[in-house]
Amino acid sequence: MTSVPADASAATFADLRLTEWTSCGGCAAKWGASLLADLVAEFPVSTDPSLVVGLAPFDDAAIYQVSPDVALVSTTDFFPPLVDHPADFGAIAAANACSDVFAMGGRVVMAINVAAFPEHFPREAIAAIFEAAALTVAEAGGSVAGGHTIRNPEPIFGLAVQGVVHPDRVFRKGGARPGDVLVLSKPIGTALALAAGSDDDKAVAIAGMRALNRHAAEALSAASDQVHAVTDVTGYGLAGHGWEVAERSGVRVVVDTAGLVAYPGALEAADDGVRTGGDPRNREYPAGHLESTATPGREALCFDPQTSGGLLAAVTPELAASLVGTDGWWRVGVVEAGEPLLVLR
Repeated sequence: MTSVPADASAATFADLRLTEWTSCGGCAAKWGASLLADLVAEFPVSTDPSLVVGLAPFDDAAIYQVSPDVALVSTTDFFPPLVDHPADFGAIAAANACSDVFAMGGRVVMAINVAAFPEHFPREAIAAIFEAAALTVAEAGGSVAGGHTIRNPEPIFGLAVQGVVHPDRVFRKGGARPGDVLVLSKPIGTALALAAGSDDDKAVAIAGMRALNRHAAEALSAASDQVHAVTDVTGYGLAGHGWEVAERSGVRVVVDTAGLVAYPGALEAADDGVRTGGDPRNREYPAGHLESTATPGREALCFDPQTSGGLLAAVTPELAASLVGTDGWWRVGVVEAGEPLLVLR
């Protein structure tokens, strides 16, 4: 995990609260998946045969083949602050943006900052955001090579990230098979923990969001013949991204909610009736394709929008057995035969 730069200590920004500068933050600021899917459907379809993964169907990143052995992985992600400390914001934004490259099976090589700040925003805070992001990209295996900054009433930050992958080893959301086990590399509940958790609960969630999915991706790549579908769990929650795997793969994705691993304070908040702003939009996404017998609190965890969440993978039972309990991996559920459906039980 990246460390907070020395000149960006807590004392330096003791009076700064980034979340007071914005109306919503993190991946909860994303458009609803249903609205976005309708918009993307209107885009013209590319006829370039080198575009291995584009918008038809869209995935976590675009893939463009440049040689028989190399394909470019390209993605971008940015959002308003969801945490108060600038270094945390920069590191989380970078880890979240890099995650899409890892979800496609790629390795990060380069990133470009995408930034917007009010003109009177503290310069030291901007520097801390940029520095923490650069450290995180370096930990991911790449370098920040430039960027673009504009004026904006609310602070926004993220990165456009490029990676590389062998064209034959690309992970996709589609491909899950009946009999697969679903595994996830991080806990869930980031938005709930930040909204209603204690200071200690929030600190654990922030540390989790700062952590990269690099090692999780490398573990999957090392056993790629046993990996059938991969995505990262972000703004649409475990339910929304699980539904995408089900729809693309033509299977039933069954989530065992009794075994959910959540950040401290998240399940307690959900059981108390706390719901974040992204919850209603996330429920719209799999509407008509959802079968749920889960308790309201555990169901809410599945719809909670995540920022810099873990990798969700459909893998063979043998690989699942070797992953679970190592490097944060835990069992989410199973894949069953049948019409595309998301099951929360």
